[in-house]
This record gives sequence, C-alpha cells and structure tokens, in this order.
Amino acid sequence: MKHKFRIAAGAVAVAAAALTSLWANAHGNVVPQGVDTTGLPTLGDKWRDENPYRTNKLALKIGSSAYTQNCARCHGLEAVSGGIAPDLRLLDRDCTGLKNEKKKDACYKEVDNYYLTSIRHGKVRNGAVYMPPFEGVFNQEAMWAIKTYLESRRAAD
Repeated sequence: MKHKFRIAAGAVAVAAAALTSLWANAHGNVVPQGVDTTGLPTLGDKWRDENPYRTNKLALKIGSSAYTQNCARCHGLEAVSGGIAPDLRLLDRDCTGLKNEKKKDACYKEVDNYYLTSIRHGKVRNGAVYMPPFEGVFNQEAMWAIKTYLESRRAAD
C-alpha cells in the first residue's frame, strides 16, 4: 500500500510541475515587440499630456497592431480582458457620460496622464511587477498610438 501511495504522490507531483510550467509559459514570448511608427507626426522629446492622435487613422492602425503584439497577452484580445489584467476598454468610463464638455475634456486629459504614467513606468506593488515599464522600449508615438486604439475599443455605456 505504501508503494502505491508513493507512486500516486509522485505522479501528482510530476503533473503539478508540468501544469505549472505550462501556466508560466501560457503567455508565450514576453519580450516586447517593436512598433513601427513611420508616417505618424513626430512628437519630439517633450512628453505630451494628451493623446495627440485621437482622430488619426494611421495611429489607430499602428496602435491596433502594437496592442495585439504587446498588450493582448495580459489585457485580452481586442482589449477584452480575460480577467488577468484590467479591461482597458473601461479606462475612461468615468468621462464618457459627462455632459459638460470642459469637464469631459479635463477628465480625458486626466485619464491620458494616468495611462501615460502607467505605460511608461509600469505597475509595481509590494515589489511585484504587475506590468513592466515600457519607457525606453516604445517611443512616445507608439504609446499614444496604442491609446488611440484603446479609445476605439471603448465599452458602450
């Protein structure tokens, strides 16, 4: 009986190790993919505090591709979260329903600032990295192109 228990316990341990390895690699290659921003207006060295590409169709196309290659593994395909990370379609949900245009614009600007800070510096809590920093990996144009894509994916109220 002891022998059968050891075999069963060993099989469980092997299965658990295999599942852990699969889970750890479930997101595939986590090396950020480069973003070609050719054709977008150059933004320079000074960081913008609002999305300058909000209505730019090329930025939307570039942002869609960049999001899929770099963000979807955690934030979900087409920005529909699978629960691992926040649903970015809801990023500016507090702004969309505002009737006063000045307040709405101020709200979007605040969300743009939050977004840019998050993508540039990442998210770390108690020493655990929840999102890596992308400053130095993506240029400002790439970051705002991704934001343009996210704005196109806003969840309907």
